[in-house]
Amino acid sequence: MTPAPLTPRPAGVLVIGSITADVTSFSQRLPHPGETLLGDDLTLVLGGKGANQAVAAALAGAPTQMVGCVGTDAFQPLTLGGLADHGVDVEAVRIVDGPTGVAHIRVDASGENDIVMVPLANKSLGLADVDSGVAGAAGRASVLLTQLETPLDVMQHAVASARAAGMTVVLDPAPAAPLDDAVWAGIDIVTPNETEAATLTGIAVVDVDSAMRAGRWFVDRGVGHAVVTLASQGVVVVNADGAVHHAAPSVVAVDTTAAGDAFAGYLGAGLAAGLTIDAALPRAMAAGAIAVTRRGASPSLPAGADVDAFLLTDHTAATTHEIGTTH
Repeated sequence: MTPAPLTPRPAGVLVIGSITADVTSFSQRLPHPGETLLGDDLTLVLGGKGANQAVAAALAGAPTQMVGCVGTDAFQPLTLGGLADHGVDVEAVRIVDGPTGVAHIRVDASGENDIVMVPLANKSLGLADVDSGVAGAAGRASVLLTQLETPLDVMQHAVASARAAGMTVVLDPAPAAPLDDAVWAGIDIVTPNETEAATLTGIAVVDVDSAMRAGRWFVDRGVGHAVVTLASQGVVVVNADGAVHHAAPSVVAVDTTAAGDAFAGYLGAGLAAGLTIDAALPRAMAAGAIAVTRRGASPSLPAGADVDAFLLTDHTAATTHEIGTTH
């Protein structure tokens, strides 16, 4: 008897998370408390970690669905329309009475930033939105991307629901917040930057060795892979078998705001396409590197063709080395 063919894994990405209008000011340096500075520029664009990751995944070539909430204010066309313009399926984005979420971002001349995110409509994201979104993604998406800019109980429900539906769950733990160990055990991949990893683990993450120790903290709590991003120092991937360091491409940073979102979106798209983490990382790292060379959140997210061209001309991202067991 001829065996039945295996059902192919869906190549889509489901994103459950935040959607904001990003107001970004640029200045030579950030002001001290109580100080007023004259800035150099101002932008108003689509943002929110959820929306940014959805746009990045779509640009990477993955069919992408977004679950989130926007308001009934003047920012609705900017956010909802911006997602749709990038090819993101917004059928599961709910419009709620009141203002859309807003992020106020300040960027200095070195490209570093600080952010105050005001959730507003994002607080309305509920368990029913998650259930509807996961059900709607059945047969279409194999990877969930989620973050911590929406209510924690909603994120936890999203993790459990996506796992039950057979999806690979990727959590970007930003902004960092304490989570129960039971939540970590339901996450396949966590992608903290050095600040988030330090906040969550209590380990000062300053280099590859400390990133390895922080990564082990997540793995010890049941996470399948901890992917700790270290900006110009690259990425450390830790799992139960050990750790690998991937060197970063060399670029000049202009604005680091959406680099992590570019990375997460491209990583999710690669996983949904059937790649392993190691195989998906070069494209994800290249996307993050390109993003820091551009101003703004969603405008900095690179198209797939730009990422592929970057990989052909910059080879440092392919440099990896094992850094031993984490035990």
